[in-house]
Formats: sequence, C-alpha cells, structure tokens
Amino acid sequence: MGPQGLAPLLLMLLDCWASVSAQTRAPQPVTTEGLNSAEAARTTLRPALSPRPPGTPKAPVPSSGPRPTPVTDVAALCVCDLTPAQCDVNCCCDPDCSSMDFSVFSACSVPIVTGDSQFCSQKAAIYSLNFTANPPQRIFKLVDQINPSIFCIHITNYKPALFFINPEEPDENNFDKLMETSEGFSLNSESELSFTTQLDTPDTAKYKYGVHLQTSDSFLRFPSPLTSSLCTDDNPAAFLVNQAVKCTRRINLEQCEEIEALSMAYYSSPKILRIPITVHSILIQSLNKTLTQLEDTVMLNQTLVEAGDVKICTNVVLEVKYSLTYTSAGEITQAGLSLLLGTVSQAVVPLEQKFEIHFIQQNTKPVLLSGNPGYVVGLPLVAGFQPQKGSGIIQTMNRYGQFTVLRSTVEQDCLAVEGIRTPVLFGYDMQSGCKLRLPQAITCQLAVKKVKNLLKGQGFPDYVAPFGNSQAQDVLDWIPVHFITQASHMKDSCQLPVALFIEVKWTKYGSLLNPQAKIVNVTASLISSPFPETDSGNERTVLISTAVTFVDASAPAKAGFRARPTINARLPFNFFFPFV
Repeated sequence: MGPQGLAPLLLMLLDCWASVSAQTRAPQPVTTEGLNSAEAARTTLRPALSPRPPGTPKAPVPSSGPRPTPVTDVAALCVCDLTPAQCDVNCCCDPDCSSMDFSVFSACSVPIVTGDSQFCSQKAAIYSLNFTANPPQRIFKLVDQINPSIFCIHITNYKPALFFINPEEPDENNFDKLMETSEGFSLNSESELSFTTQLDTPDTAKYKYGVHLQTSDSFLRFPSPLTSSLCTDDNPAAFLVNQAVKCTRRINLEQCEEIEALSMAYYSSPKILRIPITVHSILIQSLNKTLTQLEDTVMLNQTLVEAGDVKICTNVVLEVKYSLTYTSAGEITQAGLSLLLGTVSQAVVPLEQKFEIHFIQQNTKPVLLSGNPGYVVGLPLVAGFQPQKGSGIIQTMNRYGQFTVLRSTVEQDCLAVEGIRTPVLFGYDMQSGCKLRLPQAITCQLAVKKVKNLLKGQGFPDYVAPFGNSQAQDVLDWIPVHFITQASHMKDSCQLPVALFIEVKWTKYGSLLNPQAKIVNVTASLISSPFPETDSGNERTVLISTAVTFVDASAPAKAGFRARPTINARLPFNFFFPFV
C-alpha cells in the first residue's frame, strides 16, 4: 500500500478515536443524599490505556453513530422495591425511602442496576453508602459502561423489537378491517354477563403462607421494632406467621390524645377483606398494676387528665393480641382482638407496648375416604357427574348416596320402595328387584319414564373415581360410566326397561407386596323388553331387577429375571497371527 492509500486509513482511525474519547469523557452526575443535605458532584470515567500483547483481539471500537435507545431508564428502575408506598430495608433505589431511612441502612442490597448487558455501551446506576458522614448518606452515580465483548450489540436498527406492540382495540371505525385481518371471533354476551357479575360480587381471598394480609384499603399493620427498640407501624402482618414482639414509643404526654398508635380504634377498625375485626375482651390496667375486665367492648378513646400537678393519659393501648381463624383452603373466616388499656404518666415515658398475632385453624370434620389410595372392600364407590365440559366433578355430600341401586323390600312393590336406594359397595356383588303393577289405562311412554326413574334413581353418576382418594378436580383420571341400552328386535313395539346390570372391572395396581384396588371400567346396561299385553284383569305386572357385578381384570403377575450378560465383542482378523 502506497502513501496515497495510508491517508484515508489514518483519517478513519482518527475519527473513531475521537468518537471513543468524546463518549468516555462525558461527565456523569453523582448524587449524595443525606439527612439534611443533597449535593451534586461530577465524576469522569476514562479508559485505562495499557499495552496490548501481540495476538490479543481488539475490543470493539464504538463509532460515532447513534447509540441504542435504552428500553428502561436504569435511574428509575428498582428491583428491590417490593412493597408499595413503603421503604424497603437496605433498598437504596427505593423512591419511598427518605434521607432519614438511608441514615439507618447497613448496606445496599442492590448496589448496581443495569439494563441489557448485550449492548456495547449502556447506562448503569450505582448505589453506595457513605458511612464516614454523620449521619450516613446514600451516594448515587449514573455512569456509562463499555462492554468489551466482540459480540455486543452496537446499533439497534430495528426499534420495534425493543417494545411490546399494543394490540389495536376494535371500535366502530376499524371493526371491519380487524374482521378481515383476523380469523374471526364471537361475542358471548352470557360470558360477559357472568364476568361482570363475578367482579361485582364480594371476593374472599385465599392466602398462602407468608402473603401479606389485605385490608379494605391496604395491609394489616403490625407494629414491630426495626433496627432499634422503637416501634415501626408500617410492618405488614403475614399469613400463618405468628408473631409476639415488644417495642417502645417516645411520646409527648400532652399530645397523647392525638397519637393514633395509642388509640383503640387504630387496631380495631381495619377489615381483613370484608371481615371485620371483633373485639373479644378489654382489660384496664391502673397505675398500681391492677387489672379490670370490662363487660362491654365499647370503643374507648385516650384522654389526658390532670390530677394536681401530675398529668396522666388514660385508656392508652399497652397490649394488642390478634387471633385469626382460617380454613384449610387459606380463607380467613374470623378476626378477633384482645386489648389491654392502661394509664400512662410521665414516669413511664418512653412507653413499652406488646403486640401478638396468632393463627388458629378452623375445626373441620375429617373427610372420609373409600381407600388410600386403592378401594377397600365394603366401602362405597366414589362417583359424581360433570355438569359441563371443562368443569370439575360434582359429588353429593352423602358418600353413601353417590352410586346407588334399587333396594329390595319384603313387599316387593316398586311403587312402595320408590326413592329407597342402597349404595354400591366395592367388592360386593348385589342383586335386587321388585314388582311393578301397571294399570290398564297407563300408556307405554309413561311406564318407560317411571321405570327409568326406578332403576337409575336421582342423579345417576357419569364418572367413577379410579381410587378411593381421587380428587374431584382431576377429571382426566376419573372413569366414565359407559351406558348401554339393549332392546329386543321386535319392530313397531314400545320397549319397556326391565333391568339394569352394572359391571365394575377392577385390577390390582402397584407393588406385589401391597397391591391397591383400582377401577378401570364401569358399564351400565339397560335391558328393555316389549310392553306387556293386558291380562284378563285390569293390571299388568312387570318384574324389575338390578344387578351389580365386580370383575377382577388383573393379569397374573409374572416373575421377571435379568438377562444373562453377554459379550458383544469381535477380535481383529489377525489376532492369532502368525499362528493361524
């Protein structure tokens, strides 16, 4: 390359170096937040120039083109801000924290916040604490970081890829256009009506362990000490987290009537998701430590009283005890409160308060099962029906009424035993029947309807649980009842159901040492015959019968043995050379 070819190359390298110098020498702001002062300083980040060993690849050199536009402003991004409208401990980027909060922090839980690390250059927010200052202060820096990777993203030439595109909402102007571009959709007024109704109805929260207890406007506040023994009123109570704490308050006795944390209404007014807090008991403690229990749980306000030269404040809350009753589904059903009120004088300032919260599980009846997991002989079958596709299995609360058949009596009169059923017990073959006397005036259609109600009963199940402890929400595991209708081959004759045969196939499931009974198939066959002709008398008699049979469909267990090991190897063709 001659001297004429070196000139453009040198000009291009000088242009690139000027761009890098202009970007790296840009001053960035540094913010220091303290208790009473806030000052701004300047910092300059310069690239460290050191000799590069031979063979080392060069770092990517940013050009003077446009930088990638950050999707998120790192100065406003805070990943440790977990609670709304509250200052999180040691979260230096929390906008809810004040200078007073920063002065008691021990460290910054998130010292640096960056955007996408794949860019060649990006902004970084750096947080630190200056413990040499009195009081300690928070230091904030917004700097540029250079990515040394040769595979970094230098310029984003497709800006829509950085954002989520908001879908276009249909209106009267663009409705036809959206209908042409989409595959079509339907408006279901019934679903919209049900959705609106669900929004308007009160909702009962189902909590999980550690979730904050909600009130009508925020969270249930549970005072507790933070970094010192002083009370902090912004601590939210958590579900199933029992607490018992003590903390002190520095109060001005002359302003005791204005301090909310000393009043009874402050702890009894919140509602835990539409469940009001009920005051169970109120104890009054006098100056000489004697206790008196009030008969009426009326609302008492703290009152400043002057007794000569001494000022005292009565009805001040000293102890608070919450007792919350919950169900196994995570719903809070009751919220109780017990209070200890006392009289405070100037001699007991700062004031010590005690707070407790306990969770009590509501007494529920144990759920009886027909096996765990396999069925136990003699226990009723678990059955139910599915009202609509996609829903769970609906079961009656009477476990002996989920799968029933006709019950035989001494009279053998079907009309007398109508509604009297007997449960289908696992492993028990059953057979029952009765006589149905049909008057001469009754038609075949009415007789068919009457007999079907006798045989099937009310709420004949659609599904049977494979195990004795199957859950109703696991619909895919349940066994459908196959209903078969068998009729005679006579044409132009009304068919009257006369029998219902139920066959339940089960198998042994699991280990040979402890096999479990599992139902694999259920078939219900309805047998019909021609409508009987009229006898010489005025009535016709029809025999109605029901049978249940359990069939063991288990395959015999076969003992298995491991196959003998074989050597699958071949010797080279010249292994025995030169002997063979």
